[in-house]
Amino acid sequence: MDERVALGLVDDLVDAAGDDAAVLGETVVTIDMLHETTDFPAGTTRYTAGWRAVGASLSDVAAMGASATGAVGVYGAPSFDTDDVEAFVRGALDVCERVSAEYVGGDLDGHDEFTVATAALGETPTPVSRDGASGGEVVAVTGALGRSAAALDAFEAGDTERANELFRFTPRVGAGVALNGRASAMMDSSDGLARSLHQLSETSGVGFDVEGAAIPIHDALRGEDRLARATTFGEDFELVCTLPSEGVAPARAALDVPLTVVGDVTEAGVTMDGEALADRGYTHGE
Repeated sequence: MDERVALGLVDDLVDAAGDDAAVLGETVVTIDMLHETTDFPAGTTRYTAGWRAVGASLSDVAAMGASATGAVGVYGAPSFDTDDVEAFVRGALDVCERVSAEYVGGDLDGHDEFTVATAALGETPTPVSRDGASGGEVVAVTGALGRSAAALDAFEAGDTERANELFRFTPRVGAGVALNGRASAMMDSSDGLARSLHQLSETSGVGFDVEGAAIPIHDALRGEDRLARATTFGEDFELVCTLPSEGVAPARAALDVPLTVVGDVTEAGVTMDGEALADRGYTHGE
């Protein structure tokens, strides 16, 4: 079964599913699973793995406009090296500290490959969902896209120090909190900008037209195909949001990271520079 078909089945069966995190009262909760063969290229340190795995869950909290409160992790591996486990936990602790959350531990389990499951919690009385976009608004992204694609290039080139640095992103929790009450719809870009736009289009019942030249691309990403990779590679964990055009300037003033308008909310369809933008992006398990 295709991943998106499976996710759609879950969404149909579970009322709380469908956003980056589930909402329970004023608490948001999310869980993720990462595998060595699909998520941690050769050369990824256990410190980076701990940071990135927990950061991925914290990014879901950010996408709901919630403040992050805590995270837990499950560390599965064929064997348990003391230095590896300690490095992983230190990475988890440090990414939580970066967003004023607390890493409170987890579990160890034997597994045939290094596999991590992480969960994060956040708090907000007014979570931002994916279904609030309206025609006439603009669509914007935080930061720059393509950071993880550049990291993969660095891993493949043998520059593991630079690659690990690029892999350790800061979850946009502060930006998410600042956008709460300003953004009409929001999600993170873990599956890539193109796929995120298609997901927002489906849930909000709107369309998007984005301008390729407006998309902020990370300086580390090189090559003639950098725009395509920045929009479809995914795993950048920036925020994609919609908001009224008159709200852009106040939002920028409130954020601690850049907010770039990349296009407009339209009635239907997802296009870039007037041409159909394919629903391409990161697929878990590939």
